Amino acid sequence: MANYAIITDLNRCTGCLACTVACKAINGVDVGQFWIKTLRVGPNPTEGGSGNYPDVEMYFLPVQCQHCENPECVKVCPTEASHIREDGTIQIDKSKCIGCRFCAMACPYGVRYLNEEERVVEKCTLCEQRIAQGELPQCVAQCGARARFFGDLDEGVDNFEAPAHPDSPGCQYDEMTQTRVKLKDYVEEYTEDDIHHLTDAGNEPKLMYLLREGRKWRG
Repeated sequence: MANYAIITDLNRCTGCLACTVACKAINGVDVGQFWIKTLRVGPNPTEGGSGNYPDVEMYFLPVQCQHCENPECVKVCPTEASHIREDGTIQIDKSKCIGCRFCAMACPYGVRYLNEEERVVEKCTLCEQRIAQGELPQCVAQCGARARFFGDLDEGVDNFEAPAHPDSPGCQYDEMTQTRVKLKDYVEEYTEDDIHHLTDAGNEPKLMYLLREGRKWRG
């Protein structure tokens, strides 16, 4: 058993859309649809600043299925197509989906849509085809800023992993190996107060965001 999730360091995210593009490419997401949307928050005036540049701040926020602990989408699905897998991820059994879109209406984050051709609902699967083989989700593997980390909540957020990079602290980087780095060893220091979730509507979203107070990405 596992309880998989992703944490994104918003102080590192540059809004390059690599996660969005990589997700569409590997999962065959239709044109005009997205399993990950990268939103820009801001620019907003900094507290106590002039209100004008450079006293502004902003950050980028990747939004996708939050693979909730208490998912509303699963509760309202009349055919049990939407279900919680043993690894804690929320999946859709397309053979059971009737395209009623009750789950899409129940989702607080608007991250489900109807595949018009197949007449089934789709969303982020956390790349279940990859994680089942011990690989990282494609959005994590392709994040050039090393802002996204994947792991098992039962093992602690500090141990979430991302691909290694030549500048990874303490890492003997080898392009021919599957070397990874841990969140606690790679990103700027953080505390529990720096870890955030999207608004909880009773569904207990699991995906997390690191955003250090006063250290938002400055425009």
